Amino acid sequence: MDEGKLRSRLTAAKLILGNVSETLSPFLEELENGVAPVGFVSFDLDYYSSTKQALTIFEGSPQTRLPRAFCYFDDIIQPLRAYLNPYVGELLAINEYNLEHEHQKIARIEHLTWLRERPALWNHQIYVHHDFTHPLYTRSVTPLGHRQLPLQ
Repeated sequence: MDEGKLRSRLTAAKLILGNVSETLSPFLEELENGVAPVGFVSFDLDYYSSTKQALTIFEGSPQTRLPRAFCYFDDIIQPLRAYLNPYVGELLAINEYNLEHEHQKIARIEHLTWLRERPALWNHQIYVHHDFTHPLYTRSVTPLGHRQLPLQ
C-alpha cells in the first residue's frame, strides 16, 4: 500500500497502522474522551490471536460504541483448503467472546442473504455486536412511519 497516498485521500477518517495489541488501547482512550462511538468494525486480521485482541474494542464503556455495532469478518469464508470451523480463527475468537461476555454478544445476521435484493457472498460475513445493557439498546432505530416492512 502507498501509505502517503492513502493518508492524503482521508478527510474524516483516521488511519491507524500497527499491531492491534499496541494500537487498540490508545484508540479506546480516544473513544472514551468523546470521539464518535464505534458503529462498524471491519475485522481483517487473518488470525485467531489478533482477532481475539481486536474484539476488546467492545470492552470500553457504553459511550464508546453504539448499542448495535455492525462487524465484517474477512476471514470466515476462505478457500476449501482453509477448513474453517467454529474452533479455529475468527470464528473461535467470536465464540470465545460470546462465552466470556454475559450481556454482550456477536451474532451473524440471520437470513441477511434473503433480505437483500442482490444477495452476495459477503452477506455471510456480516455480524452485529449487541450490547444488551447499553443505555440506548431499547431505543427504536426504525424511522417513524416505518414500523413494518412492506410486502413485495
